[in-house]
Amino acid sequence: MAKKANKELSVEEKLQALYNLQLVDSEIDKIEILRGELPLEVQDLEDEIAGLETRITKQQTALEELVANLKGKHIEIEEAQMLITKYEEQQNNVRNNREFDALSKEVEFQKLEIELCEKRIREYSSEIKNKEESIATSTTFIEERKQDLELKKVELNDITSETQKEETNLRAKSEKIMATIEERLVTAYKRIRGNARNGLAVATVERDSCRGCFNKIPPQRQLDIRMRNKITVCEYCGRILVDKDIETPLVELEKILAEEMVKKEEAKLKKTKRKTTRAKKAVKKAARQAGIAKHVT
Repeated sequence: MAKKANKELSVEEKLQALYNLQLVDSEIDKIEILRGELPLEVQDLEDEIAGLETRITKQQTALEELVANLKGKHIEIEEAQMLITKYEEQQNNVRNNREFDALSKEVEFQKLEIELCEKRIREYSSEIKNKEESIATSTTFIEERKQDLELKKVELNDITSETQKEETNLRAKSEKIMATIEERLVTAYKRIRGNARNGLAVATVERDSCRGCFNKIPPQRQLDIRMRNKITVCEYCGRILVDKDIETPLVELEKILAEEMVKKEEAKLKKTKRKTTRAKKAVKKAARQAGIAKHVT
Protein backbone atom coordinates (compact mmCIF):
# COMPACT_ATOMS: atom_id res chain seq x y z
CA MET A 1 0.00 0.00 0.00
CA ALA A 2 1.19 3.51 -0.75
CA LYS A 3 2.62 5.67 1.99
CA LYS A 4 0.00 7.47 4.05
CA ALA A 5 -0.37 11.20 3.72
CA ASN A 6 0.97 13.20 6.63
CA LYS A 7 -1.99 15.57 6.65
CA GLU A 8 -4.66 14.56 9.19
CA LEU A 9 -8.05 14.53 7.54
CA SER A 10 -11.17 15.87 9.20
CA VAL A 11 -14.07 13.50 9.81
CA GLU A 12 -15.91 15.02 6.88
CA GLU A 13 -12.90 14.49 4.61
CA LYS A 14 -12.53 10.89 5.82
CA LEU A 15 -16.18 10.20 5.05
CA GLN A 16 -15.82 11.81 1.64
CA ALA A 17 -12.70 9.73 0.92
CA LEU A 18 -14.42 6.51 2.02
CA TYR A 19 -17.43 7.32 -0.13
CA ASN A 20 -15.21 8.05 -3.16
CA LEU A 21 -13.30 4.82 -2.51
CA GLN A 22 -16.60 2.93 -2.48
CA LEU A 23 -17.63 4.50 -5.79
CA VAL A 24 -14.36 3.44 -7.44
CA ASP A 25 -14.44 -0.07 -5.99
CA SER A 26 -18.07 -0.46 -7.08
CA GLU A 27 -17.00 0.34 -10.64
CA ILE A 28 -14.29 -2.34 -10.38
CA ASP A 29 -16.95 -4.76 -9.10
CA LYS A 30 -19.07 -4.03 -12.18
CA ILE A 31 -16.13 -4.92 -14.44
CA GLU A 32 -15.57 -8.16 -12.52
CA ILE A 33 -19.28 -8.97 -12.79
CA LEU A 34 -19.03 -8.33 -16.54
CA ARG A 35 -16.30 -10.95 -16.73
CA GLY A 36 -18.52 -13.17 -14.60
CA GLU A 37 -17.37 -16.71 -13.95
CA LEU A 38 -15.14 -16.83 -17.05
CA PRO A 39 -11.79 -16.70 -15.16
CA LEU A 40 -12.91 -19.56 -12.90
CA GLU A 41 -14.24 -21.53 -15.87
CA VAL A 42 -10.92 -21.09 -17.70
CA GLN A 43 -9.00 -22.20 -14.61
CA ASP A 44 -11.27 -25.22 -14.14
CA LEU A 45 -10.82 -26.25 -17.78
CA GLU A 46 -7.05 -25.90 -17.54
CA ASP A 47 -7.00 -28.03 -14.39
CA GLU A 48 -9.28 -30.62 -15.98
CA ILE A 49 -7.10 -30.84 -19.11
CA ALA A 50 -3.95 -31.13 -17.01
CA GLY A 51 -5.55 -33.96 -15.03
CA LEU A 52 -6.62 -35.77 -18.21
CA GLU A 53 -3.15 -35.42 -19.73
CA THR A 54 -1.61 -36.87 -16.56
CA ARG A 55 -4.09 -39.72 -16.72
CA ILE A 56 -3.26 -40.43 -20.39
CA THR A 57 0.46 -40.37 -19.60
CA LYS A 58 -0.07 -43.00 -16.90
CA GLN A 59 -2.24 -45.08 -19.24
CA GLN A 60 0.40 -44.91 -21.98
CA THR A 61 3.06 -46.03 -19.51
CA ALA A 62 0.83 -48.94 -18.44
CA LEU A 63 0.17 -49.75 -22.12
CA GLU A 64 3.89 -49.86 -22.87
CA GLU A 65 4.39 -52.24 -19.94
CA LEU A 66 1.58 -54.49 -21.22
CA VAL A 67 3.06 -54.53 -24.73
CA ALA A 68 6.47 -55.39 -23.28
CA ASN A 69 4.92 -58.19 -21.20
CA LEU A 70 3.09 -59.47 -24.28
CA LYS A 71 6.31 -59.61 -26.26
CA GLY A 72 7.98 -61.32 -23.32
CA LYS A 73 5.33 -64.04 -23.28
CA HIS A 74 5.75 -64.65 -27.01
CA ILE A 75 9.49 -65.05 -26.46
CA GLU A 76 8.84 -67.45 -23.58
CA ILE A 77 6.60 -69.55 -25.87
CA GLU A 78 9.32 -69.69 -28.53
CA GLU A 79 11.88 -70.74 -25.92
CA ALA A 80 9.50 -73.41 -24.53
CA GLN A 81 8.90 -74.77 -28.04
CA MET A 82 12.62 -74.94 -28.62
CA LEU A 83 13.07 -76.86 -25.36
CA ILE A 84 10.24 -79.23 -26.29
CA THR A 85 11.96 -79.95 -29.61
CA LYS A 86 15.24 -80.46 -27.81
CA TYR A 87 13.75 -82.81 -25.20
CA GLU A 88 11.86 -84.81 -27.83
CA GLU A 89 15.11 -85.31 -29.77
CA GLN A 90 16.85 -86.40 -26.57
CA GLN A 91 14.09 -88.97 -25.96
CA ASN A 92 15.24 -90.79 -29.10
CA ASN A 93 18.67 -91.36 -27.55
CA VAL A 94 17.80 -92.34 -23.96
CA ARG A 95 19.35 -95.39 -22.39
CA ASN A 96 16.54 -96.31 -20.02
CA ASN A 97 12.94 -95.59 -19.11
CA ARG A 98 13.96 -93.34 -16.21
CA GLU A 99 15.64 -90.85 -18.55
CA PHE A 100 12.66 -91.07 -20.95
CA ASP A 101 10.18 -90.31 -18.16
CA ALA A 102 12.27 -87.37 -16.93
CA LEU A 103 12.35 -85.89 -20.42
CA SER A 104 8.63 -86.51 -20.82
CA LYS A 105 7.98 -84.51 -17.63
CA GLU A 106 10.12 -81.66 -18.97
CA VAL A 107 8.15 -81.70 -22.22
CA GLU A 108 4.87 -81.68 -20.28
CA PHE A 109 6.11 -78.82 -18.10
CA GLN A 110 7.05 -76.75 -21.14
CA LYS A 111 3.64 -77.40 -22.70
CA LEU A 112 2.00 -76.15 -19.48
CA GLU A 113 4.25 -73.08 -19.62
CA ILE A 114 3.09 -72.46 -23.17
CA GLU A 115 -0.57 -72.74 -22.13
CA LEU A 116 0.05 -70.32 -19.24
CA CYS A 117 1.80 -67.89 -21.57
CA GLU A 118 -1.06 -68.08 -24.05
CA LYS A 119 -3.50 -67.33 -21.25
CA ARG A 120 -1.40 -64.34 -20.20
CA ILE A 121 -1.21 -63.24 -23.84
CA ARG A 122 -5.01 -63.27 -24.10
CA GLU A 123 -5.29 -61.24 -20.86
CA TYR A 124 -2.63 -58.76 -21.95
CA SER A 125 -4.25 -58.41 -25.38
CA SER A 126 -7.61 -57.63 -23.76
CA GLU A 127 -6.03 -55.11 -21.40
CA ILE A 128 -4.09 -53.52 -24.24
CA LYS A 129 -7.30 -53.15 -26.26
CA ASN A 130 -9.09 -51.54 -23.28
CA LYS A 131 -6.16 -49.20 -22.64
CA GLU A 132 -6.01 -48.15 -26.28
CA GLU A 133 -9.76 -47.46 -26.33
CA SER A 134 -9.52 -45.52 -23.06
CA ILE A 135 -6.58 -43.47 -24.35
CA ALA A 136 -8.42 -42.77 -27.62
CA THR A 137 -11.56 -41.69 -25.71
CA SER A 138 -9.57 -39.50 -23.32
CA THR A 139 -7.62 -37.96 -26.21
CA THR A 140 -10.84 -37.09 -28.04
CA PHE A 141 -12.32 -35.65 -24.86
CA ILE A 142 -9.18 -33.59 -24.23
CA GLU A 143 -9.40 -32.15 -27.74
CA GLU A 144 -12.99 -31.14 -27.10
CA ARG A 145 -12.08 -29.56 -23.76
CA LYS A 146 -9.17 -27.73 -25.39
CA GLN A 147 -11.55 -26.30 -27.97
CA ASP A 148 -13.88 -25.17 -25.16
CA LEU A 149 -10.87 -23.66 -23.37
CA GLU A 150 -9.81 -21.72 -26.45
CA LEU A 151 -13.31 -20.33 -26.88
CA LYS A 152 -13.45 -19.32 -23.20
CA LYS A 153 -10.01 -17.71 -23.44
CA VAL A 154 -11.00 -15.74 -26.54
CA GLU A 155 -14.18 -14.57 -24.82
CA LEU A 156 -12.25 -13.65 -21.66
CA ASN A 157 -9.53 -11.87 -23.64
CA ASP A 158 -12.14 -9.87 -25.56
CA ILE A 159 -13.79 -8.71 -22.34
CA THR A 160 -10.44 -8.10 -20.64
CA SER A 161 -9.04 -6.10 -23.55
CA GLU A 162 -12.13 -3.89 -23.49
CA THR A 163 -11.96 -3.24 -19.77
CA GLN A 164 -8.28 -3.71 -18.91
CA LYS A 165 -7.29 -0.05 -19.26
CA GLU A 166 -10.34 1.14 -17.34
CA GLU A 167 -9.79 -1.43 -14.61
CA THR A 168 -6.09 -0.53 -14.30
CA ASN A 169 -6.96 3.16 -13.96
CA LEU A 170 -9.67 2.41 -11.40
CA ARG A 171 -7.37 0.23 -9.31
CA ALA A 172 -4.70 2.92 -9.37
CA LYS A 173 -7.31 5.47 -8.31
CA SER A 174 -8.49 3.14 -5.53
CA GLU A 175 -4.93 2.75 -4.22
CA LYS A 176 -4.43 6.51 -4.37
CA ILE A 177 -7.57 7.17 -2.33
CA MET A 178 -6.64 4.47 0.21
CA ALA A 179 -3.26 6.15 0.63
CA THR A 180 -5.04 9.22 2.03
CA ILE A 181 -7.06 7.28 4.60
CA GLU A 182 -5.67 6.02 7.88
CA GLU A 183 -4.90 2.33 7.94
CA ARG A 184 -7.46 1.32 10.57
CA LEU A 185 -10.29 2.78 8.48
CA VAL A 186 -9.01 1.04 5.34
CA THR A 187 -8.85 -2.24 7.27
CA ALA A 188 -12.40 -1.77 8.55
CA TYR A 189 -13.58 -0.80 5.08
CA LYS A 190 -12.08 -3.94 3.51
CA ARG A 191 -13.51 -6.13 6.27
CA ILE A 192 -17.02 -4.72 5.76
CA ARG A 193 -16.69 -5.08 1.98
CA GLY A 194 -15.60 -8.67 2.39
CA ASN A 195 -18.62 -9.49 4.53
CA ALA A 196 -21.14 -7.58 2.39
CA ARG A 197 -22.82 -9.63 -0.32
CA ASN A 198 -22.79 -6.73 -2.80
CA GLY A 199 -19.38 -5.35 -1.76
CA LEU A 200 -21.02 -2.20 -0.37
CA ALA A 201 -19.12 -0.95 2.69
CA VAL A 202 -20.27 2.70 2.56
CA ALA A 203 -24.01 3.31 2.24
CA THR A 204 -25.96 6.54 1.91
CA VAL A 205 -29.04 7.38 3.94
CA GLU A 206 -32.00 8.03 1.67
CA ARG A 207 -35.69 8.20 2.57
CA ASP A 208 -34.73 7.70 6.22
CA SER A 209 -33.17 4.28 5.44
CA CYS A 210 -29.78 2.69 5.01
CA ARG A 211 -29.34 1.97 1.29
CA GLY A 212 -27.32 -1.11 2.15
CA CYS A 213 -29.88 -3.05 4.20
CA PHE A 214 -32.94 -0.72 3.81
CA ASN A 215 -33.62 -0.58 7.54
CA LYS A 216 -34.96 2.64 9.04
CA ILE A 217 -32.46 5.03 10.63
CA PRO A 218 -33.64 6.97 13.75
CA PRO A 219 -33.98 10.76 13.26
CA GLN A 220 -31.28 11.61 15.82
CA ARG A 221 -28.80 9.27 14.13
CA GLN A 222 -29.70 10.81 10.76
CA LEU A 223 -28.89 14.22 12.21
CA ASP A 224 -25.51 12.96 13.46
CA ILE A 225 -24.77 11.53 10.03
CA ARG A 226 -25.72 14.75 8.32
CA MET A 227 -23.55 16.84 10.64
CA ARG A 228 -20.51 14.66 9.70
CA ASN A 229 -18.93 15.04 13.14
CA LYS A 230 -18.22 11.33 13.56
CA ILE A 231 -18.13 8.09 11.63
CA THR A 232 -21.42 6.27 12.10
CA VAL A 233 -22.19 2.67 11.20
CA CYS A 234 -25.55 1.05 10.58
CA GLU A 235 -26.66 -0.83 13.70
CA TYR A 236 -28.27 -3.49 11.48
CA CYS A 237 -25.69 -4.27 8.75
CA GLY A 238 -22.53 -2.59 10.07
CA ARG A 239 -21.97 -0.45 6.97
CA ILE A 240 -20.46 3.03 7.23
CA LEU A 241 -23.26 5.55 6.81
CA VAL A 242 -23.04 8.89 4.98
CA ASP A 243 -25.73 11.38 4.01
CA LYS A 244 -26.94 11.39 0.41
CA ASP A 245 -25.38 14.84 -0.14
CA ILE A 246 -21.91 13.72 1.01
CA GLU A 247 -20.35 14.97 -2.22
CA THR A 248 -21.47 18.50 -1.33
CA PRO A 249 -19.19 20.22 1.24
CA LEU A 250 -20.95 20.82 4.54
CA VAL A 251 -20.53 24.62 4.31
CA GLU A 252 -22.22 24.70 0.90
CA LEU A 253 -24.83 22.21 2.05
CA GLU A 254 -25.74 24.45 5.01
CA LYS A 255 -26.22 27.36 2.61
CA ILE A 256 -28.40 25.22 0.35
CA LEU A 257 -30.43 23.97 3.32
CA ALA A 258 -30.81 27.55 4.61
CA GLU A 259 -32.06 28.67 1.20
CA GLU A 260 -34.47 25.74 1.11
CA MET A 261 -35.77 26.68 4.57
CA VAL A 262 -36.29 30.27 3.44
CA LYS A 263 -38.17 29.09 0.35
CA LYS A 264 -40.33 26.78 2.48
CA GLU A 265 -41.14 29.61 4.89
CA GLU A 266 -41.97 31.92 1.99
CA ALA A 267 -44.18 29.23 0.47
CA LYS A 268 -45.95 28.78 3.82
CA LEU A 269 -46.43 32.54 4.10
CA LYS A 270 -47.86 32.75 0.59
CA LYS A 271 -50.13 29.85 1.34
CA THR A 272 -51.30 31.57 4.53
CA LYS A 273 -51.92 34.81 2.65
CA ARG A 274 -53.91 32.94 0.00
CA LYS A 275 -55.96 31.31 2.72
CA THR A 276 -56.56 34.72 4.38
CA THR A 277 -57.55 36.28 1.06
CA ARG A 278 -59.92 33.40 0.31
CA ALA A 279 -61.38 33.72 3.83
CA LYS A 280 -62.00 37.47 3.35
CA LYS A 281 -63.66 36.84 -0.01
CA ALA A 282 -65.83 34.14 1.53
CA VAL A 283 -66.92 36.54 4.32
CA LYS A 284 -67.81 39.27 1.81
CA LYS A 285 -69.70 36.79 -0.33
CA ALA A 286 -71.60 35.52 2.69
CA ALA A 287 -72.40 39.12 3.71
CA ARG A 288 -73.71 39.91 0.23
CA GLN A 289 -75.83 36.79 0.23
CA ALA A 290 -77.18 37.70 3.70
CA GLY A 291 -78.08 41.20 2.46
CA ILE A 292 -79.97 39.78 -0.48
CA ALA A 293 -81.85 37.42 1.78
CA LYS A 294 -82.82 40.26 4.15
CA HIS A 295 -84.08 42.42 1.24
CA VAL A 296 -86.23 39.57 -0.08
CA THR A 297 -87.75 39.03 3.38
